[in-house]
Amino acid sequence: MTLHAPTPPLVRPSRTKGSQGQWAVDGREPLNDNERFKDADNGLNVRERIETIYARDGFDSIPTEDLHGRFRWWGLYTQRRPGIDGGRTAQLEPHELEDRYFMLRVRTDGGSLTTEQLRTIADLSTAYGRDTADISDRQNIQLHWVRVEDVPEIWRRLEAVGLQTTEACGDTPRVILGSPVAGVAADEIIDPTTTIAEIVRRFVGDPELANLPRKFKSAITGHPSLDVVHEINDISLVGVVHPQLGPGYDLWVGGALSTAPRLAERLGAFVPPERAAEVWLGVVSIFRDHGYRRLRNKARLKFLLAEWGAEKFRHVLETDYLDAPLPDGPAPAPSTGPGDHVGVHAQKDGRRYVGLAPTVGRVSGTILAELADIAEAAGSRRVRLTPHQKLLVLDVRPDAVDALVAGAAALGLSATPSVFRRGAMACTGIEFCKLAIVETKAAAASAITELERRLADLEPVLQQSLTLHVNGCPNSCARIQTADIGLKGQIVTDDAGEQVPGFQVHLGGGLASVGLDEAGLGRTVRGLKVTADELPGYVERVVRAYVASREAGEAFAPWAHRVEEDLLR
Repeated sequence: MTLHAPTPPLVRPSRTKGSQGQWAVDGREPLNDNERFKDADNGLNVRERIETIYARDGFDSIPTEDLHGRFRWWGLYTQRRPGIDGGRTAQLEPHELEDRYFMLRVRTDGGSLTTEQLRTIADLSTAYGRDTADISDRQNIQLHWVRVEDVPEIWRRLEAVGLQTTEACGDTPRVILGSPVAGVAADEIIDPTTTIAEIVRRFVGDPELANLPRKFKSAITGHPSLDVVHEINDISLVGVVHPQLGPGYDLWVGGALSTAPRLAERLGAFVPPERAAEVWLGVVSIFRDHGYRRLRNKARLKFLLAEWGAEKFRHVLETDYLDAPLPDGPAPAPSTGPGDHVGVHAQKDGRRYVGLAPTVGRVSGTILAELADIAEAAGSRRVRLTPHQKLLVLDVRPDAVDALVAGAAALGLSATPSVFRRGAMACTGIEFCKLAIVETKAAAASAITELERRLADLEPVLQQSLTLHVNGCPNSCARIQTADIGLKGQIVTDDAGEQVPGFQVHLGGGLASVGLDEAGLGRTVRGLKVTADELPGYVERVVRAYVASREAGEAFAPWAHRVEEDLLR
């Protein structure tokens, strides 16, 4: 196994489309501003300047290519300045939108945290982040209101307990999603813990992989619930059992959402666990060498896969980047149940893991510190974050389950949430994000409370989960195209002719982890836009229509694709 896949020799075939900025084809001349600043200095190098210059001299000492570029390599984005309405988001330059504070993303590969680590994050939130903390759908925790002066001390405290912010953002291999029940679930096919740890140890922070065309998202699971949204990652390794070779992984590549959503494709290749890191390296290296770097909006791996196709991608991977071909293998079986793991479940060692639902991922340092106390009182020293903005407490003593559930509920973390609270997600929104057009967290929380009141009579007859995802802009951080009801923030015109915050509606999306036979993207209802104030009323209307007209056993997603648009308005 090679440490770094070699860059293929430079060739220059005739290209009708002109240069795409593919290093292996077109050479390494930077073709846009992002490629130029990355070529001038590796993003990882900014850490030294943060520690020795910017933390000492303050925000005004930071040049723009570091502030708006390389800081991301260490999990830092400037947050939105308060008071700028969504109608001005697209009209202002980054320096006009930004505040002098940062969002800081703590990297938690596999969503894995000890209670000591959780308490450290909680302490940092209260000391440096005004008690803010959000669980993202990438199994990270994000803090806000961070000053550059405090970043070195934050790093020191994180790294003292084995945490980091390295490549939590930027054109890098981002956090690796992992099954939240890895190593504890009784029905697990294969435990990906060692594979995730090997990839992180060998490759996160490696300068050879720190200049990718854009971000690179990974997911690895061995659980039959398919709990890492594998269809929308650049690479996913999904647990399967090969009839001759035993447990391993099925390889998927090229998924991503945003404004041009595309589901990942199976390559039909079986990955033995001892080759998983090698295969991961091969795929990310293909992206590095062949990804499209000319246009930023075409720089994700999904565009390369769309042009090459799965067969060519596998051929290039096996021929140029791996030591040997991969055997063919089986596809994953359909999901065995909800992949959010909410509720109380038996571990294979006789203890319990308890899945808790905060409201759209919004917590706080205070809540996280108290949760660490409650978990330890129940015998646990381990917590996991999930790709659904939930969190799990592992290793709970059976006789301590009731006390833990009650204590968590007092913190707003429910093991028995309503259908609406369980299935809701929301991105950061206009409160902190410079790209956002509308508010999301509070709007979603308010809608959930109202729907619990309005639709209490339907709760017993709805599915175990009805997903409602709220996004503040078109970029789909909250995965709007894969929700039963996905809401994309925009400015809309209300009945009085006024421009107000609202949403475009997507209906009927879903992934295998919510129990669908086949993943799919939601349909956009032509011309349908809902104001933020109208949101609960609209959701009530469409849910009641679903319950009244669905066929026996029909889930929301196939119903939404089957019926006429008038029933969806």
